[in-house]
Amino acid sequence: MSAWPTELRLDPSKTVLTVSFEPGESFALPAEYLRVESPSAEVQGHAADQKQIVGGKRNVKIAGLGPVGNYAVRILFDDGHDTGLYSWDYLHTLGREHDKRWPSYLRALKAKRLER
Repeated sequence: MSAWPTELRLDPSKTVLTVSFEPGESFALPAEYLRVESPSAEVQGHAADQKQIVGGKRNVKIAGLGPVGNYAVRILFDDGHDTGLYSWDYLHTLGREHDKRWPSYLRALKAKRLER
């Protein structure tokens, strides 16, 4: 898959990033979801079994967006996290898999006795 974005739009509250793709798919991705699913090594680890469950991000906001070549965007969060490079394909995957990933994240938080 090679998802190609047609628009990135950050809402005025800086809590939702809407990403539109050719040929017309669009996803409203909450800042909290983007933060806890960051593609950074800090969150994902260096192997599938090393993924970290990040709590306490319910009120995180997007402080800025920066292009990375023509393949990704760096999302800067107001908690200081800025090391994740969100490729277009990864943003597309996050949008398409939100209904699967978000409940899984909430279950993992509960299992670890962490708060959003």
